[in-house]
Order: sequence, then C-alpha cells, then structure tokens
Amino acid sequence: MTPLDARCRTGVPGLDEVIGGGLPKGCLYLVDGHPGVGKTTLALQFLLQGVKEKERCLYITLSETKDELDAVARSHGWSLEGIDIIELSAIERSLAGKSQNTMFQSAEVELSHLSKLLLEELDRIEPARVVLDSLSEMRLLAQSPLRYRRQILTFKQRFAGRGATVLLLDDRTATGADAQVQSIVHGLFSMEMAPLKYGMFRRTLTVAKLRGVEFREGQQDYVIRRGGISVYGRLVASEHHSEFKKEPCLSGNTELDLLVGGGLHTGTSNLIMGPAGTGKSTISVMFSHAAAERGQRVAFYGFDETTHILRDRARQMEIDLDPHIASGHILLRQIDPAQIPPGELAADIVRTVKERGARIVVLDSLNGYANSMPTEDYLYLHLHELLTYLNQQGVMTIMILAQHGLVGPMGAPVDVSYLADTVILTRYFEAHGAVNKAISVIKKRSGPHETTLRELRMSKRGVHLGPPLTAFEGVLTGVPRAVAGNLSRSSG
Repeated sequence: MTPLDARCRTGVPGLDEVIGGGLPKGCLYLVDGHPGVGKTTLALQFLLQGVKEKERCLYITLSETKDELDAVARSHGWSLEGIDIIELSAIERSLAGKSQNTMFQSAEVELSHLSKLLLEELDRIEPARVVLDSLSEMRLLAQSPLRYRRQILTFKQRFAGRGATVLLLDDRTATGADAQVQSIVHGLFSMEMAPLKYGMFRRTLTVAKLRGVEFREGQQDYVIRRGGISVYGRLVASEHHSEFKKEPCLSGNTELDLLVGGGLHTGTSNLIMGPAGTGKSTISVMFSHAAAERGQRVAFYGFDETTHILRDRARQMEIDLDPHIASGHILLRQIDPAQIPPGELAADIVRTVKERGARIVVLDSLNGYANSMPTEDYLYLHLHELLTYLNQQGVMTIMILAQHGLVGPMGAPVDVSYLADTVILTRYFEAHGAVNKAISVIKKRSGPHETTLRELRMSKRGVHLGPPLTAFEGVLTGVPRAVAGNLSRSSG
C-alpha cells in the first residue's frame, strides 16, 4: 500500500507548489482541456520526472502515434527513452504479443478487447506512473455512460491495486463536463487558453478538485515554451511577512526630496502620474540611481521604451546607469506585455526580491503592464497582491502611469491611486507664451509633504524645481489663471 502522505512530483515547474508538494501517490487524476492547451506536454513532463526518479513509466495513447509523441518530445529537447508506450492500432498483432508498441484503430475495436490488452500490459510492465491519452476514444468505444463509468472504475481499481499514479487526459469532445469521470478521480486539473487583444494566448490552469490536499485555488498562469510547461502560482501576499525598518529613500535631488517630505520610504508603493513627457520616468531613474549609489539593488521593469533609449536619456541628464547595471545593482529589464502573462511577471519580481535582494522595484509604466492583463478588474486584484507583498518585504515600489491628453482635463486608462501610499502628479501648463511643467505631491501616507505646486525644469544639468507657483491658480487644469493680476513668472 502507498502511504497516504506520499507525494509524486509532477516535473512541471511551479505546479508542485500550487498543489502543496506534489500529487498523492497511487491515485487517479483527470487533466482536461481543449486541444492545444498542453495536456500531452504536461503528461510527458510527469512521466519524464518518473524516469529521473528511476520509476517505471507507461504512456497509453489512443489518439496519437508514437511518432507524434516523439515529435512533441523533440520540440522540447526531450527523449522518450525509458518510457513504455502503447499505441493502439493493429490489435491482432498486439494481442499476439508481437510488438510492445502496437497500433489499432480504436473505432474498430471492442472495448472489452481494449480493456483486456491494457490490463495485461499493466500487469506485465508494473508501472509507477501511467498516462492514458485520451478518454474521448474510450468514451466512443463504451457507447453508453454506464459502460464507460464501469470501465473507468475497473481501471481505477486495477491501478490502485498496483500503487500506480495515473493521469487521464480528456480533450472535452463530449458535450459539457464529464461528470462521470470527475466524480471518480482523486483530482481534477483544468487547462484553458484565451486570446488577448494582441499577442500570445493567456493560458491558465485550475485545480478544481484534489481530495485531502490543501491547494491554491483559482486560476494559475502557465506558459508553454521549449523545455515544457511552467506554472506560475497566484501570489498570496498574506503568506509572506518580513520584519523591516522604515527608512527614507532619497532621489539625490535636494529640491525633489524636500517636496516629497524628505524622500520616499521603504515598504511603500508610490505612483508618479501625468501626461507623456512630463518627467515621470526621469524621476524614477533618479531614485533608482541614488539607491544604486547607496549600494542598494534596484529592479527596473520597462514596458514602454527600450532599455537603450532609457539609458541614453539618463546619460543626457548626467545620470549614468551603466556602471550600476554592470555591477548588478540595477537590473534593467525590457518587458513585452504581449509576450508575458501577469503571473510570470509577478513571479519574476518576487524572485528578484528574494534571490537578488532588490530593495526598489520600478514599473514603467502601468499602461504597458495593464496590456498583459485579461481585464481591468484583474489588474486591480493582481496589483493589490503584488504591492502588498512588496510592502511587507520592505521594498519601495515606484509605478509610472501616463495619463491621456497633454493639457486640460486628464484621463487615465486605470485608476490605481487608491493602491498607492504616495501620489506624485506632473502637469503641463501654459504661461508667458511657453509650455512649462509642474510637479506636486497629492498624498503621502508615510509622512508629511509639501502641498505646493512647483515648476519642474529638466536640462543637461539635471532636474530643478522652482519656488511654489503662488502667482497662478488652476495649474493642474493645464490653463492657469493669474492671481490678483500678477503674472510675474516664478524663478528658481
């Protein structure tokens, strides 16, 4: 008998963490999903893990040939050596025992003959891991729900008697969910894929059932790349708590640090919001550079511009990021939101914090980040967990959000200001026949800050803040008005 707490590692990166350490051994599991979601790939990873652990493994394929399985394996750089394969065709030869890997047309074979053959092979091989692909062929042969259910129960009893851990694959060709099998199996894994507006499919895996095991509920992102499937479990911030000391993080610019009340703080999330070109990225680069100068590690995720352009713009303002990138104090990553799911990005950020000790994380910008999300609501929930996690690790987060429009009323693709501890607002405004920039701090939960609006000027010598714009009102609207007829331009 297999111990109830014995676990079978799946060989799928991230999946064992989702299910609490692996599949309970000696049980039957259903993996269902439409064609193309990666069921066969997952099944092969499961068996290859068994080969690594010196276990006997059996793949029963009712719908694909061995050559097709070999092609899938080669596409991932795998070899199927060590896996026994039964492919169903030419039943006469198989029953005569002429070949282990024999094929027959399932539509022409009685279910009883097929069952007899499979059980004989099971007794002969005595596998520890088994994959049966797929149940749709078995369902067609059974012709009735009762006979189908009885056949699955027979397999379950025989597999359990030998302590085998079994994956049943189903391509959902039956109408609706297959309740017959779902009620029998020990666990149910559903794989889905859905198109986004642009870019790769978003693939999610859901553990709908796993008896006697505490697992992570909800949709888990996964990707299929060369090398197989990787699962990125949903981040739950409440599982991660760390003690840290609240400390200020300075930008290296005295005027800016005074405006924000002596710097931003560790364990806070900070939003810099404004129209394009008002200096949002520059401000985030200043905080990043100053942190690297102090010996801290920074993870800078750029969604909207290439890393080459970002570094070049920083150099033009006498902010040289290259030495810190070379030393590893600044990790500069260019992200294509059309090619990375939210779960993978969150996992990369968490790994960077844990393994590389990043103390500042910059997301530039949330506009690009939002494009990797399936819906707007998902963005809010995802960001809430991610920011809460980072705050609890004592990491300072800087988020950039570009608003729509240049002057006048502003709009934003998403409203995440309630998630931020600090909100810094940048604006264009027109005065004296010129377009100027302004900066202000709207809120700061971690301490006091200036409530004034200041002119923001950027040049090759860096960023400079002018005195409070007391001569104007309505600067945030983009169309200021003179106060008491005074149009004297503030100078700093």
